[in-house]
Parts: sequence; C-alpha cells; structure tokens
Amino acid sequence: MDLSVVIPTLNGRDRLAACLDALAAHVPDAEVIVVNGPSTDGTTGMIRDRDDVDVLVEVSTRTENVARNAGLEVATGDVVASLRHDLVVEPSWLAGLEDGLPEAPVVTGPTHRTLDGGMTTEEFERRRIGSREVTYFNGGNVAFRRSVLDALDGFDEYLETGGDRDAAHRLAALDYTVAWRPEMCVRQEYSADGGITTGDRGAEFRSLAYRLVKNYGVQPAAATGTVRRALRDALDAGREVLRGNLAPTEWFGTGRAVVTGVARGAADGLVARLKDRTPTRNPHGVSDRSDRAVARYDWR
Repeated sequence: MDLSVVIPTLNGRDRLAACLDALAAHVPDAEVIVVNGPSTDGTTGMIRDRDDVDVLVEVSTRTENVARNAGLEVATGDVVASLRHDLVVEPSWLAGLEDGLPEAPVVTGPTHRTLDGGMTTEEFERRRIGSREVTYFNGGNVAFRRSVLDALDGFDEYLETGGDRDAAHRLAALDYTVAWRPEMCVRQEYSADGGITTGDRGAEFRSLAYRLVKNYGVQPAAATGTVRRALRDALDAGREVLRGNLAPTEWFGTGRAVVTGVARGAADGLVARLKDRTPTRNPHGVSDRSDRAVARYDWR
C-alpha cells in the first residue's frame, strides 16, 4: 500500500505541528500533503522548516472541500487519507487502516475528544434514506482507495460544510462500502466552554437541503430529513429561550436564516442534479474545478 495523507489547514500552526509530529512517529512512510489556505499565523514558514512534509499547496479559498480536492490532485498514493489538522493519529491508526481495507475501499474510525470532565468518542453511524443504506464517515479521519475517489470525482466544492456527508450518500449510490475500525482512531484535546452557540444555521441548512435534493431529488427522502432536522433544532433553541440562554430575537433571526438556507440549497441542489445525472452527482468536483493553488512546494 502506498499511502498519501492530505491535511487541509487554516490558521492552526501549533495543532498542525502536533498532527505532523504524530504522523512522523506512527506513519513515517506516508506521503504527507498539507493544503494551506490562506493562513496568516506563520503556517507556511513552519512547514518549510520541517523535513517530513512532501508537498505544500497554498490555496486562495477557505473551503475544506477545495483543500481536499487540491490535495487529491497532487497525491500519488493508491490509498489517500484525509486528516484534519487539529487531530493526532494514535499509534494503532495505521494498523486499523490496513485491517479495514480488505473489507471495504473506504475506512474510517473514531475521534477521541478530551474534555475537562473526561473523554468523548464517536460511534459508527448508518442510516437508510429511501432505498439506500448510507454509512457515514468521519471526514477528518478517513482513507479511500484512489479508485473510489476518482469515481466520486473528489468532493463537491459547492459545499462549505457537510462535504463528507454528501460523499457518503454518493458512495452508497455507487455501491461502495465503508469499514469502521476503532483502532483507526485520532485524538483531539480541547476545553469545552459550556456556552450556547447557534453557528451559521443558514449555511448549515443550505448544505443539508442541497445535498439531499442533489442526491435524491424532490421526494420525501429529501424533505423529511430536512424538516425533521429543522424542527429538532427549533425545539432545542426554544428550550434555551425558556431557560434564558438565548434571546428570542436571535431565535427568530435563526429561523429566518434556516428557511432562506433551505430554499436556496434546495434550488441549487436541483440544478446540480440536472447538471450531473450520473450516480457520481458531483458537478463541482475535481474534473470541473479551476486550479485554486497560488503556490505549490514539492519536495518529493
């Protein structure tokens, strides 16, 4: 197995350094590709001072899927892993990956998150949508056989978030399976602040509606998932309003953003579905992308 590891990063120099240190220790033979874009914290200088990064690609767009595709374009391995810059591979990571590949062409594993009060981890997630059995994967800790990424045409660059969820739907449509290996684990350490954050719900629901309509069309499988998620979030936010943790005006403003996001995402998803009628469902993939790289340093 020839393994390439693609690491998208943005203003995460110190955590990226820890990520690279762990790869050098536990996966020393991997081809390491960092896609930086565009950081302002000295990331470029830090990488150029190291000898364990094979390629550095500087991109001008702060979107994870753009970075993933830019890394995929220069990767030479027959297996390509995507790793988040703030995650550290555990010593068993490579063994878990190698163990999963004979079972499935896509392998993923959990993220152990260290909190002030203990540790959390993820569980294997699978869901039936329409006639498909969709197996989701951890987008910050996943490895693909190169042939599968080529069949997917990489990641959908329209999506600002949820690119891994979209790819999971498309993998199911193409009848590819995903293996879960607890040994292929990564670690993230941070402190929980305990606060309420609503995030950009408009962008989140635009992504959700887009990927469901693009992959399933205008049918109950798409509408049910979006409506169910919106109602659940509205109820959760309503409880926070009653507890005094969220202002009513913020709740209403978020609701408007959700409705607008769903409408725009559904419309764009329908256009994308019409543009690419194949099971790949990726009109904004590697083959359609313009080169976003502003600089490329290749030390191979």
